[in-house]
This record gives sequence, structure tokens and C-alpha cells, in this order.
Amino acid sequence: MARWSSPKDPPLEAALRRNRRWIVNNQIKRLLLRFPSRSAPVRLLQSRFKTLDLLGRAANWLRKYPSCFDVFTGDGPSGSGGELCFGFTKRMAELVDAEEAAVAASEPAMADRLARVLMLARGRRLQVSKLAALRGPLGLPDDYLLRVLPAHTDLFRLANPYPHRRNAAELELLRWVPSLAVSAVEAAASARNSLPRFTCSLPSSWVKSHEKMEDFNSTPYVSPYSEDWAVPGTDAEAEKRAVAVVHEFLSLTMWRKISVMKLEHFRWEFGLPEDIGRLLLRHPCLFYVSNRYKLHTVVLREGYEVSELRVKDPVVAAKDRLGELMQEGLHEYNQRRRAANLENKRRRGDVDVKEEEEPEDDAARLDSAEKREERRRFYKVLFGDDNR
Repeated sequence: MARWSSPKDPPLEAALRRNRRWIVNNQIKRLLLRFPSRSAPVRLLQSRFKTLDLLGRAANWLRKYPSCFDVFTGDGPSGSGGELCFGFTKRMAELVDAEEAAVAASEPAMADRLARVLMLARGRRLQVSKLAALRGPLGLPDDYLLRVLPAHTDLFRLANPYPHRRNAAELELLRWVPSLAVSAVEAAASARNSLPRFTCSLPSSWVKSHEKMEDFNSTPYVSPYSEDWAVPGTDAEAEKRAVAVVHEFLSLTMWRKISVMKLEHFRWEFGLPEDIGRLLLRHPCLFYVSNRYKLHTVVLREGYEVSELRVKDPVVAAKDRLGELMQEGLHEYNQRRRAANLENKRRRGDVDVKEEEEPEDDAARLDSAEKREERRRFYKVLFGDDNR
């Protein structure tokens, strides 16, 4: 993809910034959930800090979020006492349980999303190893195969067409489901009792973009679920279908966005053009391409009202509540540290030193020029919606 992006859209940039803010704490949450006791040695987290390209002490990071994590001295895995451990606070544990309940309740919708993605794909199958990259965007938990397959043996099957190859297992859709083969564009048109067409989500002042969208809509809509998509009649028809596929896929994601890099990984499976970036930028009414943190992300414009999702899945709402608790804890930590710093200055007699405001969160702190490169590397290592 060319290394350029759409003209800046501050509200959508704000949405991207908010959604990435708590990646580390979500990783910590997932780590703790692997332990039946929901507690783990701090040294284990410290070792993970190195792989995540983070600096400093893990214990210090945990103490920044007192509303989320308890740090205590307890028994280590070997049974020896005195090891520094950490776990969830009571409030955090309640929200984690609420999130787990939301995920469990969403299993039928999860199966539908998975079936739709397979219906978009060539041969109605995708490699399981590649599907792992879509867990986060599609709202699939780590154990989604164990949750979905046993309850839908008539719909999904695991197959391995190349037994001699590692990671060659594929998830296959066993039958076509007509009720699911209706795109978001077609569903909206049905509700309006009109023909399916794309909607421009840019302000009316973007006259040329609206005119181009009108011209694009002048030819018939091509369903992304059309079974004869592999042999498009014309270049224009091929682009129409490619735009429909990207639009539909983004409509299936939880946050109506995905990294362009991940989208490129499924270029062959979804029948997309080689230069996906140019395709996205040719349709600014539909797609916003951000280069935040030097990592390209495509956002479905119509999925957002200013910087908020128009439709928020219960799992997303549960994750948002966790994020709010994390922000609350960080604010409390910063206020306490600010008060301690001011008290130290008074004791030293530094009465003329101005009281400087503390940044609201780590994202603001890392905006300083000397930290930007560290921040870029941090997000490069952690990039991926599956880290939510």
C-alpha cells in the first residue's frame, strides 16, 4: 500500500486513539484469566514486558491502575511464600465476569459472523492460522473454535487438505445460508424499500466526493455474497464488488475498522485487488484510512457518529466499561503522584516552582517528541485488534 492516508478526520482519529489506549492492560487481563486463581507472579508479567518492547518495572505499571489490579505478597507457583503477585481488584473482577458473560451470550451472533466471513471467501473456507488475525475484529475469543464448532456441526467443519504442512487446517462452511447472504447495504435498502446503493458519509460540502459516489452508484450494486464473483464482467464491476466486500467485512467487525495490513493478508481469499490502499482512498465517502502510529487502519465511516460507534455490541460495551475503570485508576494514580511531588517541592522550599498539570494518561505523556519513537515501536509490537 502507498504510504499515504485520507485527509485527517479528528473525530475518527480520536476513536482510534481511544480504542488502542488500553492494549497493555487487556493483555494483562488475558494473562490472569489463564490462571484458575486469577493471580500470577509479577515476575511473569515482567518477562512479558520484554517481549512487548516495554521498559520499566511491571510492578510500577500495575500500581498505576489501583482500581484494576492488586499487588500483594503471596505464594508462588512452587508453593514458596513471599513472592510478589498481582490479581484483579473486586471491581475489575466484576467487570471481567460481565465481559465473559457478554461473550458467552454472543455465541450465536459469533457463529453468524463467522459464517458470513466464510461466505465472502473463495471456496467458503479460510485457514485457521489466518483466521487468528481476525479474532479481535470479529469479537472471537481465543477459544472460539471450541465454543462454536460443537454447537454447529451442520455448518462448520475443520479440514486439513495438506496433512504434510503445518498450520494448514482450514475452517470450511458446509452449506450456504441464504438468510445470512444479505449485506448491510442490501438490508438498509430493504428497510427503505429501495434499490441497494452505497451512502456517502462525508459532509455535503465535499461536493466532488458526493458526485463521484453518485456516479459509482449509477451502475447496479454487486452483492459481496454473489457466488459468481470470481469472474467479474468488467473492471468497473470488479471494483464494485471489491468495494462491496470491504464494506461488508467492515460491517461485520466489532469496531467497524481493521488494519489495512490484515486486510491485505486476505486479498486472495476475498478476491480483492493488489493495491487495496488505492481502492480504499478512491472511495472516501465510505472509507477513512488513518496512518496513526505509522500503521494504516481503515474505518467504515458510516459505522460512526462523530467519534462514537452508531451500534455498540454488548461485548464492546463491556470492554468500554473496563476501559473506563482503567482510566479512573490511572487518573487516581496521577493525582496522587502529583500531590506527592508538590509536597516534596514544598519541603525543599521550591515555592516558586509552578504547579504543572499531569497528563491524563500514558497516551498524552508519550506525546513528547523524545517518546514518539518509543510509542511507535510499542504499537507496532502490540498492533492488532485481537489484543483487545
